[in-house]
This record gives sequence, C-alpha cells and structure tokens, in this order.
Amino acid sequence: MTDPLLSSFASDEDAVAEQSVRPRRLAEFVGQHRVREQLDLLLQSALRRGSPPDHILLSGSPGLGKTTLAMIVAAELGAGLRLTSGPAIERAGDLAAVLTSLSRGDVLFIDEIHRMARPAEELLYSAMEDFRVDVVVGKGPGATAIPLDVEPFTLVGATTRSGLLTGPMRDRFGFVGQLDFYDADELDQVIVRSARILDVPITAEGSAEIGRRSRGTPRIANRLLRRVRDYAEVRGTGVVDLAAARAALAVYDVDELGLDKLDRAVLLALVRAGGGPVGLSTLAVAVGEQPDTVEEVCEPFLLRTGLLARTPRGRVATAGAWRHLGLPVPAGTVGGGNPAGGSTQMPDLFSLEP
Repeated sequence: MTDPLLSSFASDEDAVAEQSVRPRRLAEFVGQHRVREQLDLLLQSALRRGSPPDHILLSGSPGLGKTTLAMIVAAELGAGLRLTSGPAIERAGDLAAVLTSLSRGDVLFIDEIHRMARPAEELLYSAMEDFRVDVVVGKGPGATAIPLDVEPFTLVGATTRSGLLTGPMRDRFGFVGQLDFYDADELDQVIVRSARILDVPITAEGSAEIGRRSRGTPRIANRLLRRVRDYAEVRGTGVVDLAAARAALAVYDVDELGLDKLDRAVLLALVRAGGGPVGLSTLAVAVGEQPDTVEEVCEPFLLRTGLLARTPRGRVATAGAWRHLGLPVPAGTVGGGNPAGGSTQMPDLFSLEP
C-alpha cells in the first residue's frame, strides 16, 4: 500500500514511475555497499533491543537514493514514516506540530535539512536528545515555555550540502552515511530492474548504453530509461536496444559522456572566456542559470569527469573539456600536459579547490 503522505508527489507520470521503481527493502537496494552494510547493522541492532535506532544523516548529490533509504529504514523497522523538508519548516511551531504528532518508533524524514530555519533547528536539538520540546506561548515578559514530551523517534536527515550543517546539528546524528556516485555496472543493474518493473523490453547493450550516460546517478538512469522507452515505442520496434538508446539520447541532447545541454553550455562559456578562470556568478549569467544550479547540478559531474577545475580565482576548463568540444587545446591548459615532453597525466583537480 502506498503511504498517503507520498500521494502529493505522484502528480505526473514521471513521479508515479519513480515511486514504482523505488526499492522497498535494503536487500533490493543496488549500490552503496558500505552504507548498506552499516545501516543493516544499525537497524538489526535496534530491532533486537526493541528501541528506535540512532538518528541518521545521509549526505550526497541529488538522485543517489537518500529519500529511498529513508523509506527503507521505516520499512525495515516496521515503523510509520513522516516526510517533510527543511525549507517547509519556517517556524519552530511548524516543527513542534510535526514532532508532537509522531507515534513511538516513527521515522521522521527531513529532506534538505541544512535549509531548515534556525529557530526550528534549535528546537530539534532537545527533541533529538531528550525527546522533549519547549513550546513558547505568548510574547514579551509574559511569555511562557511549556515543555511537551515527544515519543521516541528516529530522525533521518538528508542533505546535498553537508558543509552547511551546523556543528551542533551534525553531532546529534549517531550515524552519518555518505552516498557516492554509482559506477556503470551498478547503474546497469538499476536499469534492468526498473525495466522489469515497468515492463519495458530491453537488451543488455541498451541498458549498458543508458547506464554509461547516466552521470553515476540512479534517478537520471531511470529518467533516461523512460525517455528511451518512449522513443522505442514511437519510432522504433518497442525494444530498448543499443540503436534506440543512441538515437533517443541524441534527441534528448545527452552526449557520449552523459553531458546535457546545460553542462555543455557551461563548458562553452569557459572556452569562450579563453578557458577561464571565470567566477561562479559570471558563469551563471553566461548560461542563464542561477549560481546554485551551476554549482550543485553541473559542477559535481564536470569535476568528477575532469572537464572542469576549480581554482582560487574561479572555474577553468581543462584540456579534457576542449577535446570533448572538438577544439584544439591551448598551451598551458590544466591537464594539457607538457609540450616539452613532461608528464601528460591529469592532475588531481580537487587539489585546486579554493
């Protein structure tokens, strides 16, 4: 049975499809082997004790499975699940209402927890440690703090920016799991499983091609699978094979490395500026996007694939970016090698972080 709290998320075909392919149990979850093992120990120990497990913090880029793991935690514990997000909790009273409505052993999932308002965050401290909240009634000298007990619960927080969490908040989580990008083989497994659930005929070559271009992210892999399925049904034989995958991904502007239109726009903006360095705000204006979008959506993948580097002066296009765009590599470009015969090995781009 679908949790009624999730009904608002299933407003279109993609949301319904995404919900249907989510793993329900830890054993069904593909990838993240270390985090899965650690979570399994945490949950099994809690079940044997008959008490809620420690609070859980999951960090990682969007689409890696943080929300899915929160749902799995509730399912493995046989507990109720409440979902909300940091931006939705604007006042301490909003959080107090959620906390006091929890039943014993429930799992509370807060997505983007680093964006929660500070008064609400401070209220959460006592709830996490002592299962108690102090609700202030009235204003000024006549204000009174009324202590309210909260049923023991497990908080699962998810964040894409763990560095923005305050120290007191981070320290109150008993388990912190860092989700990594997936490799091509793991994404292949994700796609084959999703195709089976969605009843999509697919070949091994077709799933491998989609997985290779999915940027290491299951959410993107599932989205591309649905788009290739659409192409195969309308213009192909109905089977997601290699030819259908390549043709469909060309239509949707996903290139051989998995770069989309925005990724290529970022690289082109850097190249047109002579390869950089270019500041984040200037780069965002050049591509017509918000700085947060460029930094959180584009940069992680471009950095990981060695096409972009961050320096104290700004972003620069590496030699790999010039080659990917089919352009000659200027002398002195990051990763371009030494024309005099030195090493051509790509440097550690993350060592260039400001």
